[in-house]
Amino acid sequence: MVEVLADIIDVLADPIDGTDLAFGDSDCSTLKSASGHSYDIARQGYVTLAGGAGLRYTGDDAKMITAREEFLSGGHYAPFVEAVTGNVQDVLDDAGVAEDASPVICEVGAGTGYYLAHTLDGVANSRGVGLDVSVPAAKHLAKSHPRVGAVVADAWARLPLRDNSIDAITVVFAPRNAEEFARVLKPGGQVVVLTATTGHLGELREPLGIIDVERGKVERMIAQAEGHLVPVGDPELVEFGMNLNQQAIATQIGMSPSARHIHPEVLQERIAALPTEMHVTARAYVTRLGRPCD
Repeated sequence: MVEVLADIIDVLADPIDGTDLAFGDSDCSTLKSASGHSYDIARQGYVTLAGGAGLRYTGDDAKMITAREEFLSGGHYAPFVEAVTGNVQDVLDDAGVAEDASPVICEVGAGTGYYLAHTLDGVANSRGVGLDVSVPAAKHLAKSHPRVGAVVADAWARLPLRDNSIDAITVVFAPRNAEEFARVLKPGGQVVVLTATTGHLGELREPLGIIDVERGKVERMIAQAEGHLVPVGDPELVEFGMNLNQQAIATQIGMSPSARHIHPEVLQERIAALPTEMHVTARAYVTRLGRPCD
C-alpha cells in the first residue's frame, strides 16, 4: 500500500504551503515536505494531509462507509460508474494524453474507492489519488485498487496536490472546490462531476420522509465555478431504473446524508412498511468542466 503512495508522490504537496513531499525515512512511515512538515503514514496505507488547523469535518462514519460498500458492490449504480469512466476517457482523449503515458486521476470525496477503481481499470497505466475527509473511507480506499493512493484531506481547504499535476478530477455526489481544481489540473485537464438531480430516488422519498434533490443544482454548480472553471459541452443526463429489495434500500439510505437526519428506528420502521421489492429511479447529470484558458 505504501508502494502506491510512492507511485503518486510526484503529485502530492504539503497542504500548508504547497511544497513538495518525499518519504522522510528509510522505512517509509512518514512524508516530509521541503519546508519541514511531517505527516505519518497509517499502517493501513493512507496518509492524512491536513493544514495547520487540522480537519474541520470527520465525514462519513464507519457505518455509512460499510453501507456504501454493500450498496455499490451490488452493481445498482453501474450506469453511473460507466458514465464517469467514459467521460474520463473522453477527457484524456481530448487532451491528447498518449497511450503509453501514466495519467493521474484524482477523485475528490472518493469514499470506498468504488468509482475510482473502475475508472483506473478503464484507463491503461493510470494512477489514482483518492481524497476523502473520512478516515474509515481512507481505510477502504487504500485497499480498493493496486493503483490507488489514499489521502485524508479537506476538499474545502488547499488540496495536498501540486500545481498542474492532475490529468482528470472526478467528483461523485461530493464537494467541489473550483478554485483548487483549476490550480491542480494540467493544461487540458478537466473535472467530471456527477450531480444528483430532481427525481433521483423519487419513489423512496415520500414513504421514507426524505427531501427531494433541489432544482437547478447543476446550474448553481456551474455558476459557483465561474472565474475558475467553465462547462465543456452540455451536462449529460444519466437516468435508469433499479429493482431494490428492502436491504438494498436500507444500505442506500444508510450511505447517504439522509441517514443522519432520520432516527434509525424510525427509518427501519418505514423501510419495513415498503414492498418487498421496489422499482426505483436513479437520475443524475454528468458535467465536464475545464479551465477557461484551456
